[in-house]
Amino acid sequence: MQIVVLASDEQWESLTCSITDIEWVQERSSFSFTHYIHADAFIILDTTHQLDYTQTTKPVFINSVINTLKELNTPKHVLRINGWNSFLNRPSWEIAGILNPAANIILEKLHKKPIAVADEPGLVAAKIIAMIINEAWFALGDGVSDKPAIDTAMKLGTNYPYGPFEWTEKIGLNNIYTLLHKLSLTDTRYQPAPTLVVAAGQNK
Repeated sequence: MQIVVLASDEQWESLTCSITDIEWVQERSSFSFTHYIHADAFIILDTTHQLDYTQTTKPVFINSVINTLKELNTPKHVLRINGWNSFLNRPSWEIAGILNPAANIILEKLHKKPIAVADEPGLVAAKIIAMIINEAWFALGDGVSDKPAIDTAMKLGTNYPYGPFEWTEKIGLNNIYTLLHKLSLTDTRYQPAPTLVVAAGQNK
């Protein structure tokens, strides 16, 4: 089985490090699906490139936490996953899109349990974690404590693998801000904390 992956070196390592019975092919820049007519699937983690998804009918998994398939106007063989740092190597993947037999075969080969979710911004886990991170930024702004102490308290109190500010570093502050801002347009509960807005350089 051949899977073509468009990813940074860090994303590539996170995805492929424990799975050796697949013929992995790494791409680092924009490419044509037609160059890989024998590929069984494609995983697009670096979404900064413009790609024509109509060039293939094979399953294409795209790292699109914020933008929906409907917004991207993708064909039916394209599925959304959460490719943010610390999510790829989880045993389960949230999948938005049509889980057809071909896609399920790929996921089984990847040793990933699919969790079907609605095609909405943030999927599920990213939306929840963004909220937790946002509350931590509110607490920081209110002077409750400093970042290291908040991280420590959250890890000890909830058994999370990372504190909210550690997660911010891993995921990227701009990703968190962009998701929260988009969600806040339809639900004010997601309004980004003022301290987060300032840290993201969006207070102009």
